[in-house]
Amino acid sequence: MTLTAAEPRGKSLTALFVDGEFAFSVDTECYLSCGMKPGDAVTDGALHALLRESDARRAERKAMRLLGFRAHSRGELEQKLARTFPREAAARAADRMAQLGLVDDGEYARTLARRLYERKGFAEERMRRELQRRGVDRETAARAARQARPDPGESIRRVLAKKYARGLGDERGRRRAAAALQRMGYRWDEIRAALREYGLDEER
Repeated sequence: MTLTAAEPRGKSLTALFVDGEFAFSVDTECYLSCGMKPGDAVTDGALHALLRESDARRAERKAMRLLGFRAHSRGELEQKLARTFPREAAARAADRMAQLGLVDDGEYARTLARRLYERKGFAEERMRRELQRRGVDRETAARAARQARPDPGESIRRVLAKKYARGLGDERGRRRAAAALQRMGYRWDEIRAALREYGLDEER
């Protein structure tokens, strides 16, 4: 096989043509550093190695852009990158971000857990599930949720006072508040105890 042409495509890609036909586009820096040039004989192995290196380089650049918008867990970052790049390149880029200190699952989990409590009033279990959904491993998620969670009764009272105090005078409002608290991850015995403090009691 012969590399017959290498044509620029936008700012950072180069289209490669093998035996007169388009093969694929690669990162321009990777192409320039690989030593290939039009007219050279090339092998499948060399082309695939170039493509893998290009995918990894492009995935790293996208990872940097994503992290510029907000923090991510390593798993979440890999999942997003895998929508565009091969899984190997996505994993390699996510690992590279962690090596550079740009991804820290422990810090990410602690920060997000505090935010989930302060902004949404989530209980420990709901925080744990949300952290895992965002790519944090179970142990790290459980530890962060446990550290962020104050007393459940205090948390429920805070939510009731902030969002549902006006509706607690009628049965419909109490059931609405109780259902919302259950979705936040609070247990029924915790909810019932808090309602009793308002002089209320709800039978399930």
